[in-house]
Amino acid sequence: YNLFLNKAKEIHQVDVEFCRKIGTNGLSIFEKKSKVLTHCNTGKLATGGDGTAFNVIKSGFENDLVEFVYADETRPLLQGSRLTAFELSKNCIPFALQTDSSAAELMKQSKVDLVITGADRVALNGDSANKIGTYSLAILCNFHNIPFYIAAPSTTIDRDMPSGLEIIIEYRDKKEVLTFNGHKFISEDFDAFTPAFDVTPAHLIKGIITEEGVFTFPYNFMR
Repeated sequence: YNLFLNKAKEIHQVDVEFCRKIGTNGLSIFEKKSKVLTHCNTGKLATGGDGTAFNVIKSGFENDLVEFVYADETRPLLQGSRLTAFELSKNCIPFALQTDSSAAELMKQSKVDLVITGADRVALNGDSANKIGTYSLAILCNFHNIPFYIAAPSTTIDRDMPSGLEIIIEYRDKKEVLTFNGHKFISEDFDAFTPAFDVTPAHLIKGIITEEGVFTFPYNFMR
């Protein structure tokens, strides 16, 4: 038991240190005091430390580089509403919650300076899988000429995966879309399209922030 416990503590401490370095390295992406948009949850509630993308935001705020944060609600499980909003509030970071589909209008009104999200897996060429809706944000950023960043530990890079084409996308129970908080509001007989993740092509990602530094396109992570 103690062997497993000590190993778990060791892994936890490594994650804490990785998160700290990601937060520090991410400071270099801010060219001015910025309004930031983020998606899903990447903070303490999702990691062993202060988070990945969230910690870049937190570090930026503590260094007077982040002015305001827009947090996507992140349908259908609302990780942004339930988790990220809570963490932003606890850290006294000014923020607003928004529906996922509001991002384009927000960008059109020049209310976003950069977007940063986490990643669940990164291929060797930089293609990155993350919560569904991330790819949409990257496309919108490309259209509006807004930098889009990924923050993740180097352990997220799959050294056996050449590109995002090999990433298998999980599909969730349709009830996650057809119900809300366990309550039915439309017929459960309806069908639903329910990917849990999407893959953002590397060319849409301006930088990938890890504990080792900030990498830029074109990416060529080593096996």
